[in-house]
Parts: sequence; structure tokens; C-alpha cells
Amino acid sequence: MTTLKVKIETLEQSMASVSEAVKASKVGKRRPAMSVLSFPSWEMLHRVLAPKRLEIVQAMTGQGPLSIREVARRVDRDFKGVHSDVDMLLVSGVIDKAEGGGIVFPYDRIHLEFDIEAAA
Repeated sequence: MTTLKVKIETLEQSMASVSEAVKASKVGKRRPAMSVLSFPSWEMLHRVLAPKRLEIVQAMTGQGPLSIREVARRVDRDFKGVHSDVDMLLVSGVIDKAEGGGIVFPYDRIHLEFDIEAAA
């Protein structure tokens, strides 16, 4: 099962995670392959993965390449609105353009990982 892990972390935290993975690989420690998509804030994550966009991702999960028109049909929305949301998901790296046309969410699931803390 392939998973896209979505989390909130600063650029420094993201760079530290990459550095840690590189160091581990140099000493022969294998880490499970996982795709990670990081956002610097809850607001940015919510802007990209708003409820209607998550609905699109859910409709695409495990389905292989689909046309935007087919995605619109599956989520029962108009083509123009879905096209706009697909553009945002493409630019953000959540979904990809498929070889031979169409779009694809190349994962079997999406895992959201974040904490909500008390305001200071």
C-alpha cells in the first residue's frame, strides 16, 4: 500500500528530516519509502486540501489515470470548478499528470499528520 503523508512543518524541520534520511542511508539503515508533502502552516494545508479538493483526491485514490471530466462526474460537480481545483492540486504536488494524458493520484491512501495546540 502506498501512502502520501501530509504534515505541517517549517522549512527547517523539513530540511532536518531530509538530512536525517540521507545520514541513515549512508550507514546502511533502511527506512520505509514514503512520500511526504509538507506545508508551513495549517492555513496553507487547508487552502490546498480544502474539503472539496480532498473529495477529488478521495475519488481518484487507487483509480489510475482519469480525465478531469471523469473526476467531475465522480464528485458530481461542474467541470470548471473541478478543473480549477485540479490545477491547485497539480501545482501543490498532490496529484500528477499521467503519461498519455489525464491526471493521477498515485497512492492508495493519504495520511494527514498534524497537531493542534493551544494559542499562546
